[in-house]
Order: sequence, then structure tokens, then C-alpha cells
Amino acid sequence: MHVFGLTGGIASGKSTVAARLRARGVPVVDADIVARDVVAAGTPGLRRIAEVFGRAVLAADGSLDRKALAAVVFHDDAKRKELNALLHPLISARSIELAAAHGARGEPLVCYEAALLVENGVADMFRPLVVVSAPEDVQLARVHARDAASHDDALSRIRAQKSLAEKVAVADFVIETTGTLEENARRTDDVLDAVCARVGVDPSRFPRPAP
Repeated sequence: MHVFGLTGGIASGKSTVAARLRARGVPVVDADIVARDVVAAGTPGLRRIAEVFGRAVLAADGSLDRKALAAVVFHDDAKRKELNALLHPLISARSIELAAAHGARGEPLVCYEAALLVENGVADMFRPLVVVSAPEDVQLARVHARDAASHDDALSRIRAQKSLAEKVAVADFVIETTGTLEENARRTDDVLDAVCARVGVDPSRFPRPAP
């Protein structure tokens, strides 16, 4: 089994690319979903977050109040790094478990989808690295439409991560998502086939969906 990485920025189109990979039968381990699981109610991860950031980031029912936590970390680089340092080992351990389970079922290829592969310095563990990219103005428009965020809030969220240019610079393959849905799907298909060729997996294992 080979695990390759998929990353990008906020509203770059990464989730759309991941959905296309799933449609072709590629198992995708989504770090965002894993991140929610490791801080679910009653987990050691959630208890640690409450210890570090205070009970103000917990909802009335004891679950994580994500908006409250985001308000704390998005505008504070030190606190955001502290949160990432807390969560990264938990997310990594669980992601490895999930990927191994796919391998045990005979899957030859697994995609690890994570926004912070480059920021966390682990991109080389997930080669070939696929970066999903879009111009900043497109990202801003998508965040406005998706989250009804103000311009300043959307911009701060985008710039809280490394720029897409920095991520593209270390990519093995880049998928631009500025086209139509059909064009973006075709670009994703082409990159998946290239990934398969790079790691020695027959791309026919993952047939393209019928139009």
C-alpha cells in the first residue's frame, strides 16, 4: 500500500478533489474528520484542549465549541501553533491506523487529505504530494459564499496558513480548480493516473466514472 498526500488552502477546492478521488474508488483519510474524532466528547484530546485553552472553548454539553476555539486561535499565531502541536500527534496516530486498515483490506493506494501537511513539515512522508490551488480572490469569494464571512475574517483565515504559492513550490502535482466542475474532475483524473504511474499502481484499478 502507498499513501500519497492531498493538501491545499482554505476554499481551494481540496474537498471537491477528494470527492472525485473517492468516486474513482480511492480510499481517502480526511484529517479534518480525524481531527473531530480525536476531540469528541470524553476523549483525552478534548480534556487536553480544555486544560490548555480553558473551559470557555467547551459547549454547555461538554463538547467542543469549535467557533469559540477558532476565535481564540485564528488571530493568535502562538495559540494556533500550540493547538496544532497538541492535535498533530493524535491526528497522526489515528490516521495511521485508518490507512493501515485500508492496506489490510488489500487497497494498493490511499490518499491522506490534510490542510497542514506542508506547515507541519511532513509533506515528504506523503509523496507524491498533490496540491490543490486557486487564486486568492477565488478563495475569498468561496469563503464569503460558504461561510458568510466578512472580507477581513476570510482573509485572515486564508493567510493563517502558508500561501498556496509556497505549497505549490513543493508539490509533485498541482490541480487548479478555477475551471468548471467537469474540467476540475478531468484534471483530478489526470493527476490520479499520474500518481498511479509514479508509485507503480495500475490506474485501471480506479476507473473513471461514466460521464
